[in-house]
Order: sequence, then C-alpha cells, then structure tokens
Amino acid sequence: MFKRFRRLRTTPTLRHLVRQTRLSCADFIAPLFVLQEGKSAPIASMPGVFQMDLQDLLKECALLQEVGIQAVLLFGLPAHKDATGSSALREDHPVATATKAIKENFPDLCVIADLCFCEYTDHGHCGILKNKGKTFELDNDATLEILAKQAVILVQSGVDVIAPSAMLDGMVSTLRQALDQNGFSQTPIMSYSTKFASSYYGPFREAANSAPSFGDRKSYQMDFSNRYEAILESLEDEAQGADILMVKPALAYLDIVRDIKERTLLPLALYNVSGEYSMFKLAQAHNLMDYNHLLLETMTAFKRSGADMIISYHAKEVAQLLQKGF
Repeated sequence: MFKRFRRLRTTPTLRHLVRQTRLSCADFIAPLFVLQEGKSAPIASMPGVFQMDLQDLLKECALLQEVGIQAVLLFGLPAHKDATGSSALREDHPVATATKAIKENFPDLCVIADLCFCEYTDHGHCGILKNKGKTFELDNDATLEILAKQAVILVQSGVDVIAPSAMLDGMVSTLRQALDQNGFSQTPIMSYSTKFASSYYGPFREAANSAPSFGDRKSYQMDFSNRYEAILESLEDEAQGADILMVKPALAYLDIVRDIKERTLLPLALYNVSGEYSMFKLAQAHNLMDYNHLLLETMTAFKRSGADMIISYHAKEVAQLLQKGF
C-alpha cells in the first residue's frame, strides 16, 4: 500500500482547496522614490520604476490602492547633499512633504518611511564619517543622534511606520526612546534588522542616487556568510523594541527568513530588492520563461519561507495578477 498524493492534484479546484500558502494583495508593500525637485524620470536599470515628482507619486498611490496595495515605503531624493545629510533634518524633507500630500489624498494608505542618510550625504554612506578614503569609519553613535531627529520629523509629517535601514548598533532603542519622548509611543518601528552587504542592491543605488563615493558598506551591513550573526541581529532588534523585523535581500536568503521566523513571534518582512527585480525584468524582455508564473512562484516562495509581508517593486503587477485570478 502506498499514498496516492496525486489524488489532490487532479483538478484546479482541488489544488486550490488544499493550497497551503496563499498570496494576497494585502501581503505587499510598494517601494516608491520621491523627488524633492524636478520632473519624474525612468530608472534605466529598473524598467517600469521611476523617480517621481509629487504629482506622479500621488497618481501611483491611486493606482496602488485600486489594485489592493495598502502600504508604500518611501525613499526621498533631495535637491541638496552634504557630508552630514542635512536635507534629511529639514521640515521640507522630501518624504515628509510627500507624506503630507499622501495623507491629504489617501488617508487610509499606510506610509512607511525608510530612515537612513545614504540618499542625503554627498559621500553616499549611511551617516556621519570620522574620516574619508580607504580607512573611513562611520561614527555609529553620532549617526544615531541625527537618525533620531530625522525620525521625529518624519512622524510629525504623518508617517505611520519608521523603517530604519542603516544597520547601526543601538539603532532601534535610540529611535524608540526618541519617538516615545516626543509623544509618538504608538508609532511602530519596522527595522531592517538583518540586512546583508549585497551585490543585489546595484540598481537601487542608481534609483536613489546613493552609491558610496569611496569604500563600501561592509563595516556596517552584514557579511552574507554569517547565518548565526544574521539571527542574532534580528533578535537584538526585537529586544530593543522593534515591532516588525526584516530580512534583506530576498532570493539568496530564504534560509535566514526561516531561521528568524522560527525564533520570533514578531511580524517578519522580506525585501525583494532592486537587483532581483532587474534580473526578472531582463528575463521578461528576452522571453526566457513564463514571466507571470515566475513572479507568482517566487512571491509564494517568499511567503512560504516565513515572510508575513513582502516589499517588492513587483507589488503592483503581482496584485494585478491576483485580481485576474492567477
């Protein structure tokens, strides 16, 4: 006697009834790039993704809501950059300005603000530097002070969730204290709690104009070889008060997602990053495979691995597929 597993695969209806992992539009968060000045422009390495002016950003938010996407992750592209990222500490912060406009037009849309300094510094690193060149050092504690100031400015503008991405020690506890002391104890923190120093970020650095002008980010982002350290990073952020944890990137790190999911009860986000997006778009352009089914297979794998929410540049097109019954 043997088990006939194929009995439950014989019809589409049966397969759907016994499906163990299901995608929903509510699983997705759409990352958007907002300009402080200038007109919208396509990002050459990311077909279908744009640096957007405020008018086009609002149009995109309307389209996202139409297909069932209820959350966006905003990245600001400032008109001015300097060594300390001072544009991020102004009231006309591009994400703050965009958030006010979004909340006026789409009050139910959840606005998550990426919190970092790489887009705002002229050197492209994620905070204050003690020195430049090959031997540069990022000043962890000095950067924490200005991250906290930026977080308060963003939440005052109406941001619903703060998402710190710098991978600095003590980042979450510093932000939690600053938010609480300024009357924002109800604002959640979605921490980029396990973020690897990855080559998959290449197209993003064009999108956000944030490539380092020297050196790399390996002294603060994680070594992709280290499994146990990856787990510890997220558990430490949970201990410091994070409300949502995250693994970034996605495709090469689903083992880490599962490792963390088995050790926490917090919601877990997964960031399907720019390099992954661009590879899929290249495959689509060359008709290398069934693109729509490739998308759904991959997103299902993300959720099956343990992700509760998926940040993806594919969010809108996946939602459209789900609405069509794929």
